[in-house]
Amino acid sequence: MKITSLCCSGFKNLKDIDITPHKEMNILMGENAQGKTNLIEAIWLCTGVRSFRSTKDRDMIALDGDRADITIGFENDIREQKIDLSVIRQDIKNKRILLNGVKLPYMSKLFGKLRCVVFTPEDLSLSKGSPDNRRQFVDLCISQIKSTYASVVNRYNSILEQRNTLLKNIAFGRSERDDLEVWDIQLSKLGAYISMMRYNYTKKLDTYASRLFDDISKGREKLSLFYQSTVFDTLEGRTDYVSDLAPEYLKMLEEAKNDDIKLGFTTKGIHRDDLSGTINGISIREYASQGQHRSTALVLKLSQAYILTEETDDPPVILLDDVMSELDRSRQEFVINKISDMQVFITCCDMNELISSSEGSLYIIENGRVKIQNAAPPRK
Repeated sequence: MKITSLCCSGFKNLKDIDITPHKEMNILMGENAQGKTNLIEAIWLCTGVRSFRSTKDRDMIALDGDRADITIGFENDIREQKIDLSVIRQDIKNKRILLNGVKLPYMSKLFGKLRCVVFTPEDLSLSKGSPDNRRQFVDLCISQIKSTYASVVNRYNSILEQRNTLLKNIAFGRSERDDLEVWDIQLSKLGAYISMMRYNYTKKLDTYASRLFDDISKGREKLSLFYQSTVFDTLEGRTDYVSDLAPEYLKMLEEAKNDDIKLGFTTKGIHRDDLSGTINGISIREYASQGQHRSTALVLKLSQAYILTEETDDPPVILLDDVMSELDRSRQEFVINKISDMQVFITCCDMNELISSSEGSLYIIENGRVKIQNAAPPRK
């Protein structure tokens, strides 16, 4: 997959951006707060996924502007496509989203059309941060392959919230215990499906990530990943989530009911699960060094790109936002070598911060505009 054209204006501080990206390497260089990350974010929004900076709709528009417009042309092995996204201040809730000229009702309808993998400095703490971040990472990865999966996760979270409210009402005598049944049945079906999908994805992730980690550690360390369920002892070989997994999930909710009412929240379920891992048999989260955490984060994101390629027969676009400057030269070389067959967008403040392939384009970003394009070829 390649982005063939990128136009953006009025999105945050970006003005009159109109570029034809190189099919391999695109370096966005400029001082801080000039608009480099805004351009990466504009591309990412057109994948149909929520902003990695949690930008609200009203904040997409420049402070002195009335609208934000993003237009991206892209191609895969089959055809060329175009996405138009517009946000107007006077009608902020109704984004105008067009795919090949056809209006779409929601951003999520763009899932699976323009496929990207974004890597930010915050991702470097993926392996040592909150389990919630790792769950979101796995859920996003699955959603990029199966577009309906995100709506299942959203429904689970909505029902979970209602169940937790009911638990509190039961504790205060405002509701009956029997009222839980209707929520538990729905929660168990959705939770069973999500467990199965996460487990299967984690197995693929483990295959790719362990191979990459062996490479980056030069064979000195062995990485293992596994899905840590709070519901099931094992998910291996279990594919019938309706007749097999859901009843077990429902039984778990029943057994935990007294504790849940006492505490006022649902103590077990996929919202408490985790993507865990070990290096040479030792827990990453508890004992890994800073370097091992960074290497783990790198191979997780690279594995995401590889699995996406395997599932779609089309390499995704790679977005590296200020992450290369956080890596030493050996890790930079490792990343660049592993994505050499993909289109890449990299932001940086100084060309001396990074290595790059010999082919590509350089864009100098200043005050939200592309000041100079192809000022110099990327260095080897």
